[in-house]
Amino acid sequence: MASMEHFFETIRIAEGDPHNLRYHTARLNRTRREIFGCDDPIDLADHITPPGSGLYRCRITYGREIETVEYLPYSPRSVHSFRLVLSDITYPHKATDRRAIDALFARRGAADEILIVSPEGRLRDTAIANIALRRDGRWLTPANPLLPGTVRARLLDEGLLSPADLTVEDLEQTEGFAVMNAMVGFRPIDDPLFFPFSE
Repeated sequence: MASMEHFFETIRIAEGDPHNLRYHTARLNRTRREIFGCDDPIDLADHITPPGSGLYRCRITYGREIETVEYLPYSPRSVHSFRLVLSDITYPHKATDRRAIDALFARRGAADEILIVSPEGRLRDTAIANIALRRDGRWLTPANPLLPGTVRARLLDEGLLSPADLTVEDLEQTEGFAVMNAMVGFRPIDDPLFFPFSE
């Protein structure tokens, strides 16, 4: 039942400053409206008391209302190689139940991360980030990602990204490859490695 579902937002807090808060708030309220029918918007700024210094991952868990707010010290992991995995998985909302994604991630083998590809051969996301490819001097991002991220949304609004129908073949022709999520922002990867599809 929808009332039993739980969702979360992950917010970067650097030196006491919550990043991209407007986009996190918009996604939270959109999820609450679509899943629970809630028309009373929540302002995340009213629920965050950020630590004063350092880099933190603020995890907000919610259903109809905010349930927990946690502040966890953060250090990014190195990501350089990606295993292509074929899947028709859907994850339209940032749900706490990530078992299907975790099962795909377990197939990465020697790679640092996975790159999910639809059965039609279209690029989606990694396990934890949206992606972008650079072509003809422009950064393009899959038009139908696994999960529309908040950094992706902001960069689309700012005109720094354009949605496109990207396929596995585009990886061979790209001038650049980047990942993006709330914690790492927009991060180009130098000379990324792409491993073929896992069995």
